[in-house]
Amino acid sequence: MPTSVLHTARLELVPMTIAMVEAVMLGRREDAEGLVQARMPARWPNRELVERAFTASLEAIRADPAVRIWGDRVLVVRPKDADARVVGSVVFHGDPGAAGVAEIAYGVEEASQGQGYATEAVDACLRWALAHDHVRAVQAATFAWHRPSIRVIEKVGMGLVGSRDHETLGELVVYERRRS
Repeated sequence: MPTSVLHTARLELVPMTIAMVEAVMLGRREDAEGLVQARMPARWPNRELVERAFTASLEAIRADPAVRIWGDRVLVVRPKDADARVVGSVVFHGDPGAAGVAEIAYGVEEASQGQGYATEAVDACLRWALAHDHVRAVQAATFAWHRPSIRVIEKVGMGLVGSRDHETLGELVVYERRRS
């Protein structure tokens, strides 16, 4: 199943490409905006975004983009009366491979938070991932205190399945939705 643009009621979920990843990771804002044909938020791309969204090095992503940026998308709002703008991203931590479990992460820029964009985008990407034959489940991990993130996860039908320790961040709670 090829990666294509996903559409929701308010969003266009544009697949990330190698050119987009390079522009973001190398801080080339104008190139990134040109590739997605939308204005990037004032603070994006920045080092924090790069470190959270891209857990692999640029070299590793270039070497195996089908695995490294599998399903990753940029959230774009294209209003009829204003310029298109990027409001966030949804990323998977690579192709789920033989285990069949994909891990999803997401972020919405500060000025666009609290408007339902994360829920809308995560739901669409979750359904997209679970439509693949090799995907048995999609998981999301967050801090137990991060209520906005947990609300998104619960709204898209993911249930708590446990917790795990992250080597630098501490304990994360893990939610999952399985293919029915």
